[in-house]
Amino acid sequence: MKRSVLVALAASLAAAGPGGAGNEAKGKKPRLELRVVPRMAFSPVTAFLTAELTGGDDVEEYYCPELEWDWDDGGKSVREADCPPFEPGTKIQRRFTAEHEYKRAGAYNIKVTLRRTDRPFAAQTVRLTVRPGLGDPTREMN
Repeated sequence: MKRSVLVALAASLAAAGPGGAGNEAKGKKPRLELRVVPRMAFSPVTAFLTAELTGGDDVEEYYCPELEWDWDDGGKSVREADCPPFEPGTKIQRRFTAEHEYKRAGAYNIKVTLRRTDRPFAAQTVRLTVRPGLGDPTREMN
């Protein structure tokens, strides 16, 4: 009985490859985090956004992405990068920033999508709440 358990354990470790269970991190996909500052403000306000890839490997799939920002106010922005060809060992860019002005009050779900060769590989959304400030046209409607 003990021998069969040891054989099964040895087989599962061999299947995991060198490094055992820690081998899963290789080829791991980065996670996209999105932050907005401020999260709540009075109009008009300029929102500053930071999209950051955390974890994962520096592989070609995530190198030099196109970013699409959907501002949820009817506007979109696209940032296309002009990068040299990828070479193994190249560090990928992990931090991207943008800013956008909101002139009207509202709750905005700002979304960023990262693409490579027209294929999205990461997307994230963050919420910004804008209250009516002085001179905001939405204030006069209420």
